[in-house]
Amino acid sequence: MDYVSALLPPVVMAAFFTALVVVIVKSQGGPNKAKEDAVVDAALARAESTRQSDGTPAS
Repeated sequence: MDYVSALLPPVVMAAFFTALVVVIVKSQGGPNKAKEDAVVDAALARAESTRQSDGTPAS
C-alpha cells in the first residue's frame, strides 16, 4: 500500500499538468487572437515610443 501513496502525488500532478497544457493549447488562436495581438502590439508601440522620448536608444 506504500507504493500507492508514493505514486499518487506524481500521478495527480501529471494529470493536472496535462490538463493545463491542453487548456493552453486550445485557448490559442480563435476569435480573440486578433484582439489579443492588437493589445500586445499597442503595448509594445507605447513602450517603444516612451523609450525613444526618454532618449534611450532602441535595441
